Amino acid sequence: MIELRELTKRYGGRVAVDALSVRVQPGVVTGFLGPNGSGKSTTMRMILGLDAPDHGAALIGGVPYADLNRPLQTVGALLDAGAFHPGRSARAHLSALAASNDLPGSRVEQVLRTVGLSEAATRRAGTYSLGMRQRLGVAVALLGDPAVLLLDEPVNGLDPEGIRWIRDLLRGLAADGRTVFVSSHLIAEMALTADRLVVIGRGRLLAETTVAELAAGDESLEDAFFRLTSQATDYRGVGAS
Repeated sequence: MIELRELTKRYGGRVAVDALSVRVQPGVVTGFLGPNGSGKSTTMRMILGLDAPDHGAALIGGVPYADLNRPLQTVGALLDAGAFHPGRSARAHLSALAASNDLPGSRVEQVLRTVGLSEAATRRAGTYSLGMRQRLGVAVALLGDPAVLLLDEPVNGLDPEGIRWIRDLLRGLAADGRTVFVSSHLIAEMALTADRLVVIGRGRLLAETTVAELAAGDESLEDAFFRLTSQATDYRGVGAS
């Protein structure tokens, strides 16, 4: 489980995340929604200990990320699809990560198959398309077979087949009892992927609900999302991505 307790981050006079309190439960896909600049990426960076909060805490299984004994085997993350050496092959990149984290080499081949990169595993990753780089990023997130997954905009660059693949993958991981937290600004895609939704605007929690509840009544899902995020437009702090 991921728990955010009054999580707050400012950059000078700008408020990126504002007293955000959320629990992300295992066994379901939780979509993390908000317009560009709403604070989604900043929140994920604080969960992973990459940015320090000004106030509050981000906990994974009850402890901060920095206190995890084997982080790659507890949390898998995709924040930047380009976080690899462009001259190194996908297999070499994953093998180096496996060796440095005391993981069996067999995991490399398993995740390459899972993300559909086995045939391209010996190619330099710098030659990959954006969609292939996203698949490699997902492979890195899955490498330690973690119980918690955080993916920031994982459908970027994927074609329709790839979007269907990531949707089925995430739902399968959640069905295994994992905690799956996925950010996006695409409400229609999250409606097909997520079970629960956390909606933020300018760093503030606007809704924590299910897809069905958000789309209840005559209002479309897109209109409900727009209504919620519009409520934050009078807030004077400036969100960050």
